Amino acid sequence: MLNLTNRVISALEQGEKAVLCTILASSGSSPRGAGTRMAVFADGSTCGTVGGGAVELMAAKEALEVLKTGQTRVRAFCLAPEQVASIGMICGGNVTIYYQLLTTAELPTLCEMRTALMTNANSWLYLKITGGVVEEFRILDQAQAASQPELFTTHAVLCKGEPLRYAEPLVRAGRVYVFGGGHVGQALVPVLANVGFRVTLYDNRPELANSSLFPSAEQVILGDYGDIFSRVTLTENDYVVIMTPGHQGDYTLLEQVLRKKTKYVGCIGSRHKIARTQQLLREAGITEEAIASVHSPIGLPISAETPAEIAISIAAEMIQCRAEE
Repeated sequence: MLNLTNRVISALEQGEKAVLCTILASSGSSPRGAGTRMAVFADGSTCGTVGGGAVELMAAKEALEVLKTGQTRVRAFCLAPEQVASIGMICGGNVTIYYQLLTTAELPTLCEMRTALMTNANSWLYLKITGGVVEEFRILDQAQAASQPELFTTHAVLCKGEPLRYAEPLVRAGRVYVFGGGHVGQALVPVLANVGFRVTLYDNRPELANSSLFPSAEQVILGDYGDIFSRVTLTENDYVVIMTPGHQGDYTLLEQVLRKKTKYVGCIGSRHKIARTQQLLREAGITEEAIASVHSPIGLPISAETPAEIAISIAAEMIQCRAEE
């Protein structure tokens, strides 16, 4: 999203126009959901995606028409089984796409969007569309969104009617702290970054706390496992993944982390290692409720064996946790 926003801003600053194609709603087995977007530029180039295949080709073609005519539009694609073959798709469902013409007039809002995307605070994108034309295109923070909790939620919301109102979470506060930069950590960090998590990698080994090993991490920290709060601050929006080489490191981290409220805590390890760590936590005064909240064994049970497979299972569990908010 940040890359797309930067591409659009760059084009507008050079005096060009662009069309932002945004999926406002989807149903059935459509390839992408609400909030997915693609920018189309005058030379036909694109950034982002609205699902690929024939729908994306048609969306890009219609976006070029919007650039020529200046007339924005809402377009519904029906991918029902009897119509799928005619447009070369292999999945059913319905997709509603809004084509928004962007000019220099939208630069202030797009710059606000870019700023929001680089912060760690809840924010939402809001569109108010009347007669197919955007009347409001705004970025709202937590305080501004609080007055309409039914509209500004953890998921994209489309309120049909006239005017049409659409809101989606642009940034969801919180980051992932991955403690341990071994083989699984190296596989996990890019997977999490690619699905929208903001990742900090923390390790006590200089050879692993190396930004060159984790180019997709926002931050890499070399620090003591026994005093993590001198380097990080955990909030109730954060996710914690613990994958040290031994149970002592796991215990040292869990004993600190479980005294804070976070969204997710997962710890890698065998059942024997986990049981031993849990006993140490009880002796340290950690509550049974906090101990039970730890996802351990970590990840969804997909019979993962390799570091890459384990990373997928962990990321899947975290995506599930995020979606259940």
